[in-house]
Amino acid sequence: MTSLATGVILLLVALCGLSAGSRDIVGDVIRLPSEASRFFSPGGGDDDSTGTRWGILIAGSSGYWNYRHQADVCHAYQLLRKGGLKEENIIVFMYDDIAYNVENPRPGIIINSPNGEDVYKGLHGEDVTVNNFFSAILGNKTALTGGSGKVVDSGPNDHIFIYYSDHGGPGVLAANAIESSWGTYCPGDYPSPPPEYETCLGDLYSVAWMEDSDIHNLQTETLHQQYQLVKRRTANGNSAYGSHVMHYGDIGLGTDNLFVYMGTNPANDNSTFVDENSLIPPSKAVNQRDADLVHFWDKYHKAPDGSTRKVQAQKQFVEAMSHRMHIDNSIKLVGKLLFGIGKASEVLNTVRPAGQPLVDDWACLRTLVRTFETHCGSLSQYGMKHMRSLANLCNAGIGKEQMAEASAQACVNFPSGPWSSLHKGFSA
Repeated sequence: MTSLATGVILLLVALCGLSAGSRDIVGDVIRLPSEASRFFSPGGGDDDSTGTRWGILIAGSSGYWNYRHQADVCHAYQLLRKGGLKEENIIVFMYDDIAYNVENPRPGIIINSPNGEDVYKGLHGEDVTVNNFFSAILGNKTALTGGSGKVVDSGPNDHIFIYYSDHGGPGVLAANAIESSWGTYCPGDYPSPPPEYETCLGDLYSVAWMEDSDIHNLQTETLHQQYQLVKRRTANGNSAYGSHVMHYGDIGLGTDNLFVYMGTNPANDNSTFVDENSLIPPSKAVNQRDADLVHFWDKYHKAPDGSTRKVQAQKQFVEAMSHRMHIDNSIKLVGKLLFGIGKASEVLNTVRPAGQPLVDDWACLRTLVRTFETHCGSLSQYGMKHMRSLANLCNAGIGKEQMAEASAQACVNFPSGPWSSLHKGFSA
């Protein structure tokens, strides 16, 4: 990378949890320290003379029950391509285990909405690792392992769009301090996926910003205008099936037109921005931590009685539930062993005031996570919800040795199913 791009936008899917760091939180806005403006100075205009647009798209999950994350990222890729970004300037990280998965009713095709077009065409994913992601954004080709070898090679006037879709948790990926995100277009929802699909097709937040971008002229719509529309749609009327979208970073970027970062589809040139979202919110949505259960249950429900598929779906559902109960009970027991029955709940469930970081010592949090998982098995995507509890242990002065002793006592053994396996590494 020849120099740091002057304009960068990072859109995160509405994940569960908030890593507040040393940020100033006012209302639904999280402001970076004031010196951040040196790195995020609003630049550019509405033409390509401002530099090159780059896109980095990441789907961090795998498994067919997480279909929605790769579908989100594939949709984002098509959006950027229609906006004029060149294929060589878009880097896509995903496990690429969905399109040709045996569970996919339309092999080689991925959709992000019930009546949506194929968003997988022209795509293949890069190897998804932390090292490859950092190597790509830093322009370090020699550090890449596998994949196409593409990296961002930006100049001083370039703009970089980064979009990440995955599970999250407090201190892991950011959205909101106490809310989970939601899957949408799920079996049983309205609108629901085609009947042959047994999984959620998208995430509520991701679908909201992309479906808005699909129909508007991005040369006239600003970041702030889209934020307001997406916020209303994702809140879903402040019902139980929605979450509250947050602002991050330099809020001054809100006056920039979306075109600066994503280009725009010429087919929308005559589109007029309307300050009301014409896209209908879903009647309900699925908590993102329960999307795997929705898949297994729908698979079980639709499979013929006595079939191998029905037996397999039942086994998958039971394994997932067993893992959840094991993780929940183990965290509670660790807390009781360390602080006693009376105080454990208070320590584990503490939520720090706005403006304070989740944890004072991030290295401690990583150590405690790995220590717990060594004795109790992987937290997995579901167990990410307990990151705050583990952070609270660090803040209370618990060290590696104490954690190892408590975890060993709490977890004499753990389920042998795939959810508890550490074959993919530690969660932190």
